[in-house]
Amino acid sequence: MTTASDGKRYKTKHYNLDVIISVGYRVKSLRGTQFRQWATQRLKDYLIEGIAINEKRLELKNKEIQLLHDGIRILSRAIEEKAGISEEFAWLNQFSMGLQLLDDFDHESLDSIGRHNKKARYPSKVEYKELVKQLRSEFNFDVFGKEKDKSFDSAINQIKQGFGKSDAYPSIEEKAAMLLYLVVKNHAFIDGNKRIAAACFLLFLEQNALLYNVNKQPIISNEALASLTLFVAASKAEEMETVKKLLVSVLNRSVK
Repeated sequence: MTTASDGKRYKTKHYNLDVIISVGYRVKSLRGTQFRQWATQRLKDYLIEGIAINEKRLELKNKEIQLLHDGIRILSRAIEEKAGISEEFAWLNQFSMGLQLLDDFDHESLDSIGRHNKKARYPSKVEYKELVKQLRSEFNFDVFGKEKDKSFDSAINQIKQGFGKSDAYPSIEEKAAMLLYLVVKNHAFIDGNKRIAAACFLLFLEQNALLYNVNKQPIISNEALASLTLFVAASKAEEMETVKKLLVSVLNRSVK
């Protein structure tokens, strides 16, 4: 007997699910076959629905965790900025950009695109050769700047390439970064590849009005130029994209 909400008692039949399934899957009759088809479909539906629900819950949970991590990171930075750096470590402010770049490198959040998408001005091969000639007079080596093959032409032409109306490297920063990378890595000169690459990099930036910031200061120091060029030289082929992102990030944060 079962007592309903109105207080009345009714006779109710109770069935054991285990027994129903056990019997249903054993009975050899049309009705038994129909039961097995129905039960199999219901189980399949529940399994699929259950998996879908669990996947949605997991996705939402992962998003919540990511939001939490992002929130903690943003909050930590906000607290640090609000509190300020103690007087003892005030000198750290001078290196904030470098520290931020290291943080972005660790968290794989370096800039992948530059900020200036204006039409680029490409120095001609003659202008590059004049630059190499000027460098040769400073370093005074007979083999300095002598081309081994057409690799230099390949480097200065590759940054001009595109797909239809879209440039392969849309921004000035990306073009400059790839120019430095390609000239270093192509080893087109008997001697002076890194120096020539760095000088071409500067020439390209100068020709596109990005060599100096709004305060008329060079956007990159002598030491940073040397370090970045050596960084490119020491990198592996499979690290090209990371190298490009670091170079673009340096340029993005220096041109203000």
